[in-house]
Amino acid sequence: MRRSWAFVLATAGMLSPAAAVDRELPFRASPVPGGVAVVTLPAKATAPVVTYRGEPVLTRRSGQGWVAVVGLPLSARPGEQAIEVDGRAVPFVIKPKRYPEQRVTLKDQRKVTPNAEDEARIAKEQVLMAPAWKAWPEGLVPALTFRQPTPGDLTASFGLRRVFNGVPRSPHSGLDIRSPQGQAVRAPAPGRVVLTGDFFYSGNAVFIAHGEGVVSLLCHLSKISVKEGQVLQAGDAVGEVGSTGRASGPHLHWSLSLNNARVDPRIFLGGHP
Repeated sequence: MRRSWAFVLATAGMLSPAAAVDRELPFRASPVPGGVAVVTLPAKATAPVVTYRGEPVLTRRSGQGWVAVVGLPLSARPGEQAIEVDGRAVPFVIKPKRYPEQRVTLKDQRKVTPNAEDEARIAKEQVLMAPAWKAWPEGLVPALTFRQPTPGDLTASFGLRRVFNGVPRSPHSGLDIRSPQGQAVRAPAPGRVVLTGDFFYSGNAVFIAHGEGVVSLLCHLSKISVKEGQVLQAGDAVGEVGSTGRASGPHLHWSLSLNNARVDPRIFLGGHP
């Protein structure tokens, strides 16, 4: 069969190259919406060009060949999907996952139902943020293991189907960490600051590009202590915990993106705050 060399790694109940590759990579694959699929690629001397939904995908050596590390958006439909490898479709399978519901009460109704002026601001901010989510700075290679950006309990989990003041809204595309106002927020891994600003939903926010399409967003900050273009090491101060933007109280929201798809940061949490 022409596609027999393409596998989804970490497929339940099967013995495959998954076990070997999982030992080589510093995280465990989770091929579900909002997770990460690791797909084996044909052996070749140089890194293949891989895309998913038109976005470039990072690759890593594995044994004599390569694997693609594919971020899967929450909107991805379970079943057979495909990446493009040097222009050829390579199939893989996304497994289903259902996330729980979260109900939140906010005092500011405009953060639930923005007015016309707010909508215009949001549209401008989305245009501004779009290149940050796609950032791929030359020379940066992500380690694919991260530390929690600030100490605290993990509260609102990634993927929650959120209802604000009784109104359904987009699923939670990050991880919330309950922390006191003013507590230090630190870079979860080395990277470069590609965007900072005060945004309608995110409040004071910092985008850090870690390399090869891997991007962190740290938001709701009370203070930002970095500048765009600044190069960071893991543990460098980024700002302080706050409750700016759409937030019901002080906490840190951390989104992690691969190939412009928001994924569960817990997949890569290999360190400690």
